[in-house]
Amino acid sequence: MADLIATREAYGQAIAKLGEVNEKIVVMDADLSHATMTCYFADKFPDRFFNAGIAEANMTCMSVGFADAGFIPFVSTFAIFGTGRAYEMVRNSICYPHMNVKLAMTHAGISLGGDGGSHETIEDIALMRVLPGMTVLVPCDANETYKAVEAAAKIDGPVYIRLARMATKVFDDMPFEVGKANVLKDGKDAVIFACGTMVECAFEAAKKLAEDGLDVAIVNIHTIKPIDKDTIKTYAAKCKNVITLEEHSVIGGLGDAVAEVLLEEGGYRIKKLGVQDEFGQSGTPEELLKEYRLDPESVYQDIIKPELFMRVKNHRFTHGIITTVHFRG
Repeated sequence: MADLIATREAYGQAIAKLGEVNEKIVVMDADLSHATMTCYFADKFPDRFFNAGIAEANMTCMSVGFADAGFIPFVSTFAIFGTGRAYEMVRNSICYPHMNVKLAMTHAGISLGGDGGSHETIEDIALMRVLPGMTVLVPCDANETYKAVEAAAKIDGPVYIRLARMATKVFDDMPFEVGKANVLKDGKDAVIFACGTMVECAFEAAKKLAEDGLDVAIVNIHTIKPIDKDTIKTYAAKCKNVITLEEHSVIGGLGDAVAEVLLEEGGYRIKKLGVQDEFGQSGTPEELLKEYRLDPESVYQDIIKPELFMRVKNHRFTHGIITTVHFRG
């Protein structure tokens, strides 16, 4: 891992680069191009960039017109507006007729910081993955964002790409295939399924767990829908103890997507790490991640709690659990 780069920054660079080789790419923004980083595309291709102003619903419908004319529109604004204010248009105008529109939304999760709960989107994955035909991508770093943008442009249908404001570490280059998870670290005692900004957090928590003698696998679930059922089942069976980690509500996001897969198998108890049933608030990214127990130390503490894992003296687990925050006997 090296440099700190926000996935929104990588998106801006990626879409500008893609515009050089694909003249069908058009970009729309809701007067936030210097925050979503679509300004890179606007500078290079002003004739293919459209500022809809603060009119997200109208912008969404505009994108359908471009798609119907054979273009590949990428629509960007803050996730709270693109998946919230414009939800009816995303559902009825994009997904219902299965239009070839890409929603690349930034400032998702709680790590955007001082803007507070009104702008911190913790329900967008749930809203997007429930829509028929919608592909949902949550890249973990700059490299993966580049590949997610390229992959989205090749998909014939609606795609949601979740992007963050907070700069995160860039991992060594890894393969990217829609619907195929990446195993970033092998392990035998437990597995952490993580997405987006929480992949870095998973690594830091795993280091702390290793000091307690626990060998934890880390799987990057960059595609929430269609989800990689085979890898989830394989690592759940191998490690028995399963943790899901996401900068999103524990309701309807990655945790539920993983749980749905494993409920088909049976034999698991479920516990998810993420934002509980509450809104965000103002603060620095570091303060908020700590407040919502999504910093490495809190994740470590929540995983190592004696009531979560039944262990013998050498820390090997004797019973399988999928870790979630709302644990019940």
